[in-house]
Amino acid sequence: PPGARRRPRHRPSRARRAQRPASASARPREATAAMGVSPNAAPKKEKGQTLAMGFEGSANKVAVGIVRSDGVILSNPRKTYITPPGTGFLPRETAEHHRLVVLGIVRDALSEAGLEPDDLDCLCYTKGPGMGAPLVSVAVVVRMLSQIWRKPIVAVNHCVGHIEMGRVVCGAVDPVVLYVSGGNTQVIAYNERRYRIFGETIDIAVGNCLDRFAREIGLSNDPSPGYNIEQLAKKGMKYVEMPYTVKGMDVSLSGILTFAQTEAREKIAKGEVTPADLCFSLQETIFAMLVEITERTMAHCSSDDVLIVGGVGCNVRLQEMMEQMVKQRGGRLYGMDERYCIDNGAMIAYAGLLAFLEGQVTPMEDTTCTQRYRTDDVLVTWRKDK
Repeated sequence: PPGARRRPRHRPSRARRAQRPASASARPREATAAMGVSPNAAPKKEKGQTLAMGFEGSANKVAVGIVRSDGVILSNPRKTYITPPGTGFLPRETAEHHRLVVLGIVRDALSEAGLEPDDLDCLCYTKGPGMGAPLVSVAVVVRMLSQIWRKPIVAVNHCVGHIEMGRVVCGAVDPVVLYVSGGNTQVIAYNERRYRIFGETIDIAVGNCLDRFAREIGLSNDPSPGYNIEQLAKKGMKYVEMPYTVKGMDVSLSGILTFAQTEAREKIAKGEVTPADLCFSLQETIFAMLVEITERTMAHCSSDDVLIVGGVGCNVRLQEMMEQMVKQRGGRLYGMDERYCIDNGAMIAYAGLLAFLEGQVTPMEDTTCTQRYRTDDVLVTWRKDK
């Protein structure tokens, strides 16, 4: 493809108790500076380069990002639909939120990048997986803008978007990928033009598990339940033994959630445990399970490196536990903070741009959405390494 892809590297945090601004968030600032992410510092579009605008709205975040073919992120604004403590987000209300704010985010993305619609080469959107109504609300906007601006559309798999964002931001070439989010928990490795799933959850995703426990103990949804569990877990002083369920290469998380909820209902009021103790114990147990199945995949694929993507991937404790295992195997861990782990438009733009440069365009009649879209359903034509 035109333009060389630069892959700056940054290392994960080593301090277990470090606060996010001093650890996880600090790492990608170096990487994004090297990539020229700042719209004030980077030239917008050079001769021979291609620009894509990406739209993400598969869950409670709606985002628009603009990316160049050399991997430079020109803009990446987003907004989150936040509900009251103890509640989740429902499809209809989430879709309504996205409809109300998405065009404003489009304007912000163009303004931040210093671009006009004519500068764009294609529009990319999340086809799935995700929540039906929010997905459709954003897809409708993409179809409309495609016709107004006369730009081709590229449909993108949400999971592949996370992977390609991690690869370009971190400079990871061929790592084993741990993809952990509110709706997905998968261990993935690339082979023969597919991102193959070697292990996954057999019931609920890790992010969903953490979110539901956060609701159980009344934690705020701002900025996210998982982040608030992470902060509260740092105050935990007592480890409560919980169900550890690894089945071959897969994990089961519904049992540990039920156990943690029962412990909270029966023992917090009696003073036998604190919410912080349960958050700490829940994190440690689940993350240990994820480290185990990731290491098994590494052994199977003869791979030394691990890339963590998805919203739960910005959890500093998960990165620390994974890094200990990876270092023992002589490898390297690639991790990001909330700007790139959490759903964003740039990841959809970049994954779509890679496909667009391979000649892939989605006809208007096929710009549909699906709630079920497996990572290994996508033919990865842009990777030529193996």
